[in-house]
Amino acid sequence: MDKQQIIYLVFGVVVILALVFDLGLLSKKNQKISLKTAIIQTLFWVALSFAFCAFIWWENAEGNGKKDAISYISAYLLEWSLSIDNIFVFIIIFSFFKVKEVNYSRVLLLGILMAIVFRILFIALGSELVARFGWIMYLFGIFLIFTGIKMFASDEDDEFDPQKNWAYIFLKKLMRTTTDEANGQFMIKKDGKTYFTTLAMVVVMLGLIDIVFAVDSIPAVFSVIPDPSKKMLIYSSNIFAVLGLRSLFFLLRGAASKFDYLQEGIAIVLLFIGVKMLLPMLSYAGVPAHYLHLPEWASLAVIVVCISGSIVYSMYHKKAGTPDDVIDS
Repeated sequence: MDKQQIIYLVFGVVVILALVFDLGLLSKKNQKISLKTAIIQTLFWVALSFAFCAFIWWENAEGNGKKDAISYISAYLLEWSLSIDNIFVFIIIFSFFKVKEVNYSRVLLLGILMAIVFRILFIALGSELVARFGWIMYLFGIFLIFTGIKMFASDEDDEFDPQKNWAYIFLKKLMRTTTDEANGQFMIKKDGKTYFTTLAMVVVMLGLIDIVFAVDSIPAVFSVIPDPSKKMLIYSSNIFAVLGLRSLFFLLRGAASKFDYLQEGIAIVLLFIGVKMLLPMLSYAGVPAHYLHLPEWASLAVIVVCISGSIVYSMYHKKAGTPDDVIDS
């Protein structure tokens, strides 16, 4: 068994054991998640992610262990920060569908597991495209720059509306649904016909909407880890970030409006990595290659400074017209 296979094996075992520990010990079925529990769960997933980073470094200490570890943690922090946008959308969806708080944890888990399947497919497809067509990285770069500019120019009044969302419209046409109270069930029978409940629709919506976020995040990760042969680093950083979404949701749902300037911080990161992906094009203009290469720690530094800076800035500056937080009792 080579080192790559060992890392895959360790990653799989760690994820399975972590899910068992999280669901079996840190969470209880149909129980409201308190702020204290959310903090413990968030710290658990973050600590596990950093521990896996240390394992990557240690496993290949004589080779590219340090470089791979920096690339992994950069990709993880990038995905983690982009995931915060997911959470704000999740909060709106839960409110729109009037999901009971006791069902939050179970619905989020199923939606996130579905999102992981989509992420794996996206990464596999992206790796294959990058391996076959190197120029696609330039398209990724242009797309990220466009996305970053769009985030800066977005209207604060353009709030996510579940009823107008493509996933909601698609599911209403595809699934036979009911709004009847189902006591936490995903399917019920009426008049001999099977109906999907509101909870089932929410689960599928969470998974489908993550596709939209993956369209931004997967190209961004390839900017940090451009080598398609290092799929393990991309998979692990993505999956650890997504698995931590559930606990992060419970941690942030009462303070959604406190991060007024996080979007600008994420936009700067996307602009930076988009430009980084386009830099090799300057080699065609005669610029020496060594001037166009940015070290791995540069991406990590930009991600940490921009995201943490935007969060800290948001704590002391509130955008005009932003409503105060409403914290569920």
